[in-house]
Amino acid sequence: MALRNVFGAIGIATLALAGAGLMPAAAAAQTAPATPAALAGVAGDWLVVPRRTPDSIAIGGIPRSFRLTVEGGTVKGLFRFNGWDYPIANWVARPDGHAFDLTGKPPFVKMRARATADGRFMDIWIGDEVVGVAPFLARRVTATELAAIERSAPRPDNMTKLPLPAPRDLGVRNLAPVPPMGWNSWNVFREAVDDRSVRAMADVLVRSGLRDAGYRYVTIDDGWQGQRDAAGVLHPNAKFPDMKGLVDYIHARGLKVGIYSSPGPVTCTGYVGSHGHEAQDAKTFAAWGFDLLKYDWCSAGNIYDTRVEMQARYQIMGAALQATGRDIVYSLCQYGLYDVGSWGNAVGGHMWRTGGDSIEGDLWHAVDYRFDHNGDARDAGPSAWNDADMMLVGIDGLTPEEYRTHYTLWTMAASPIILGNDLRVMTPAVKAIVANPGVIAVGQDRAGVQGRRVAQAGATEIWSKRLADGSTAVALFNRGAAPAAMTVDWRSLGLPVPKRVRDLWHDADVPAAADYTVQVPRHGAVLLRAS
Repeated sequence: MALRNVFGAIGIATLALAGAGLMPAAAAAQTAPATPAALAGVAGDWLVVPRRTPDSIAIGGIPRSFRLTVEGGTVKGLFRFNGWDYPIANWVARPDGHAFDLTGKPPFVKMRARATADGRFMDIWIGDEVVGVAPFLARRVTATELAAIERSAPRPDNMTKLPLPAPRDLGVRNLAPVPPMGWNSWNVFREAVDDRSVRAMADVLVRSGLRDAGYRYVTIDDGWQGQRDAAGVLHPNAKFPDMKGLVDYIHARGLKVGIYSSPGPVTCTGYVGSHGHEAQDAKTFAAWGFDLLKYDWCSAGNIYDTRVEMQARYQIMGAALQATGRDIVYSLCQYGLYDVGSWGNAVGGHMWRTGGDSIEGDLWHAVDYRFDHNGDARDAGPSAWNDADMMLVGIDGLTPEEYRTHYTLWTMAASPIILGNDLRVMTPAVKAIVANPGVIAVGQDRAGVQGRRVAQAGATEIWSKRLADGSTAVALFNRGAAPAAMTVDWRSLGLPVPKRVRDLWHDADVPAAADYTVQVPRHGAVLLRAS
């Protein structure tokens, strides 16, 4: 969810608003005098709406909106996001629309805007230097309509800094001895996720054989939350009429269930967060029977500024989960900030993100970025996993070769493998990638070793990973735009000449000699297991 990165204390962000088609994130930033007609095209009130149902009232959480006015030949106003206002400044016209800055906390820079030809909508892309861009949509509304929507919308409590506990090491139970595998709802359903869709995906995991291949967690991401009652207890929204019944249904199929919240007052898309209600929410999650909590920094970044504060907010929920007495895997989603691997276990975490969201923008860029940002291998091991984010295999935007490279890299990095594709329409080719038993065995190896880059030449590199049975997984990656011949010289890698070498993607032995040469396609990978 790119909004997590942009509006959750990750630094530089770029907002691009275009016409009917996608506007390149790197378009030339030429400026021109702003004409009265051009200014009139963006002035007014704009409500952020679901792209699938643009005429709906709001996205489901706290309304997000632009309020733009023309004053003295320039545009001024506010971007209201999840309860906070970001003043607009430095508005200029461009050939591709308009550019402006958002000020406030956290910092934003260089936004772009242009309404659609009919003046009803603005196509919006929010991006950052890590993952590229992500779209959302704004619809023109009257000031009266927007005011009525905002009056009727819930407003979370506890939107200011709360007291923080002294840091302490909670200790972590070994609830994730190997990297968790499963499926998460965000990439497919986003905020449209509901009871029926989650049950359907659980059924497919079983029917397809993916459960037996190791995919056990079904995680409900953002968009399930309703409101708190008078006692402060959080209830699901109407899309989830019986959360306990849903969890029981999934458990009955031999699966585990995950849920999502935030240490901030609201989640990334404006639903109720756990800020100030951690113990209460942990008890609720445990009573429903959840087995995993994904805890997303989001709006906490509007309140808390430092590493110590972030650790404390995650420690509060870690202690609350432990106090329930239920085994709940704790997944820290805070984009790899503040060297999280060095303290994730201490706050009760079992896995933690190493970067931004993989789904948004240029998907190959999102994969390629992870080669250089996998977290410190010294922090990784059983119940201490560097999480490279959800899988993109089966999602449009990558080639079949890039799918295999993506899966190979996550496997060598000992990352959790959380599918994000629509399992109901999964092709045999995609299933062959995500269900390859030899590759899964490397990722699920009990030694818990995170692989490392051991050789690099230009766009090609070799990674090595020691396995529990004494064998070694070796991956050859070609990040370049053209095919490349690559050679593994076992001795130069500090390894003995193997007696057997297996190409895991092709499920075939290859020559066991002093070296092995293979042609690797552009953006391709070869995964070997040497015994």
